Amino acid sequence: MTAVAVIIVNFNSGGRIRKVVAALERQTFRDFEAIIFDNSSTDGAADDVSSEKIRLRTIRNEANIGFAAGNNRAAATVDAEWLAFLNPDAYPEPDWLEQLLAAAARCEGADAFGSTQIDAADPNRLDGAGDAYHVFGVPYRGHFGWPVESLPPEGECFAACAAAAMYRRRTFLDLGGFDETFFCYGEDVDLGFRLRLAGGRTVQVAAARVRHEGSGVTGRRSDFTVFHGHRNRIWTFVKNMPGPIFWPALPFHLLVNLYLLARLSLIGAGPAYVRAMGAALAGLPRVIEARRVEQDRRRVGAAEIWRMLTISPVRLARRQADIRPVRGTVSAP
Repeated sequence: MTAVAVIIVNFNSGGRIRKVVAALERQTFRDFEAIIFDNSSTDGAADDVSSEKIRLRTIRNEANIGFAAGNNRAAATVDAEWLAFLNPDAYPEPDWLEQLLAAAARCEGADAFGSTQIDAADPNRLDGAGDAYHVFGVPYRGHFGWPVESLPPEGECFAACAAAAMYRRRTFLDLGGFDETFFCYGEDVDLGFRLRLAGGRTVQVAAARVRHEGSGVTGRRSDFTVFHGHRNRIWTFVKNMPGPIFWPALPFHLLVNLYLLARLSLIGAGPAYVRAMGAALAGLPRVIEARRVEQDRRRVGAAEIWRMLTISPVRLARRQADIRPVRGTVSAP
């Protein structure tokens, strides 16, 4: 058994996939295996990627089944204590794995660990420092666009951004992995929410750093990103938020949706957003059934979820990270 399996889901990422492999070859921690799960790419970039420095294998899928399902399929093929998920546009520093595993040793009760994401185009800016979740049902990447020197210290965050994150494999599988109906975007926040419902914890590791392009393959404001991001945002809220918080927050969640419609329409993304709303509504019967399952097996009270939610609208507007001191932890089942 290896200590870590690093999984990279690839789809037409071009030369980025070679940059990722090169960054993994420089890792100071060596007891890991890297798996490229290629989602039926047509650019040929992953066809002849190999390495003599690390254990590397490629799984070629016949269809594009999405980021969530691709990671799940790859995870099912490995025997490792930890799963590290890495986007093909996220390039880890040499001590990335070493820092994540050191944090896991310090925080024995935690099951997920996030990385500091630095803007690959501007190394003086942060691309993210842990995913926060506002009570109105809005996830956001903490400290997005803030100066690097403002990076918060290591602590507990709501969820880890799966562009560069590590999960205990046993816990990941027990939770059912990523929700494959999400296809792409938001599945990491959904998983982090389910981990919290199960009594688990996520720690944001300031010293574990990657340079991240941020939707470098799909485009930050593309119709694809807008559609999947906002459809899945609604599904995450409906599926996971405990009833004592869900019902009071629901009117504000609906108002947020109307605000986003107006805002995105101004930049030409209105049609994609409207399609996202339609798809979210069409999928509600399945999501409501999934909600029953998640709430039935919830192991913590609404007060524990409330403790980790972002309440301040100012924090949300500023995309300010919401990192809390790591306290007594409870391992997920």
